[in-house]
Amino acid sequence: MTRTTHRPEVLVSGASIAGPALAFWLNRHGYAVTVVEKAGALRSGGYPIDVRGTALDVVEKMGILPRLRDAHIDLRRLTFLHADGSEVASLHPHAVTGGATGRDLEIRRGDLTDALYTAVRDDVEFLFNDSVDTLDQSGRGVDVTFRGGDSRTFDMVFGADGMHSRTREMLFGPEEQFHRYLGHCFAVFTMRNALGLSHETVMWNTPGRAAALYAVGDDDEVHAFLNFARPDPPHDALGNPDAQRTLLAKVFADAGWEVPGILAALRDADDVFFDAVSQIRMPRWSSGRVALLGDAAHAPSFLTGQGTSLALIGAHNLAASLADRDHTAGFAAYERGTRDFVTRTQDRVGEGGGTLFPTTARALEQRNERLRGLSAR
Repeated sequence: MTRTTHRPEVLVSGASIAGPALAFWLNRHGYAVTVVEKAGALRSGGYPIDVRGTALDVVEKMGILPRLRDAHIDLRRLTFLHADGSEVASLHPHAVTGGATGRDLEIRRGDLTDALYTAVRDDVEFLFNDSVDTLDQSGRGVDVTFRGGDSRTFDMVFGADGMHSRTREMLFGPEEQFHRYLGHCFAVFTMRNALGLSHETVMWNTPGRAAALYAVGDDDEVHAFLNFARPDPPHDALGNPDAQRTLLAKVFADAGWEVPGILAALRDADDVFFDAVSQIRMPRWSSGRVALLGDAAHAPSFLTGQGTSLALIGAHNLAASLADRDHTAGFAAYERGTRDFVTRTQDRVGEGGGTLFPTTARALEQRNERLRGLSAR
């Protein structure tokens, strides 16, 4: 819609992927958008993410597809190893992921956030180093106070603040009620590329444990990844880096291959990201004039490879639903148009987990048989 009179003012919390994408489309539809981000700047670099299917159409419509194609990581080989480091199979990643060569994109997370920010920064107000402290809804809007001390009133507020969304907590209560733990924990960080890996991932598995090194290009650094099965989330370790390192060292104490070197690098790494592998499942994504999107609403977990695509598609759908409707009708249309796709994606989580992280000796041997069959083709 084109609004010549009053441009409704809206606030988006979170400047990762869903937030700037939503800001782009809402601006297109005549809204005055402010994005607040608690970090002091955009996070650059970061681990690789996938953009697939309908999400490619979204970034094409945004005009950023050529830039993302230039940033595409051409991952050429995925090698799986036995406990002793000997090879199970080595194949093209798409043989395992079912991706479409030449169409699907794999890029560093920071390359996507940079492209989204560049596409929208001239039309949208960004507030870095700040966050929402309180939300108070009334008939006329949402009164917001910021951590930095300011207070403003917006017509609508959107929570695009990730898996552990503070907006969701303020609106719907504690995360536990929506958090679905998938039986694994993981850590990811960067370390020296001691093996000279190039455009490839090497993954070591034993039942219930995995370690991988991911070389995005010919860099001096690789992304190290540790994953382990555990019946309950380690609540004492979440948010406690020392406890995380201790837990990982214990879980992988007797591991072979390059794992001792990975654990040594973990001790000194300053960019460790540790979390439970989980999903967010909610009966509804909005309340009054506030709506959630991306991981805040429906994190699918990295096992689906679809978190980024869902965030981009959801942002596009949410803004389109508000193009010619008020918040009540718009939010309802957004859920109607997006929820089925989200649920189907979340329900496919077992496929990724079974391939990458078998938890029993039998499941691991069956996985290895499948990989040897794919590789023989």
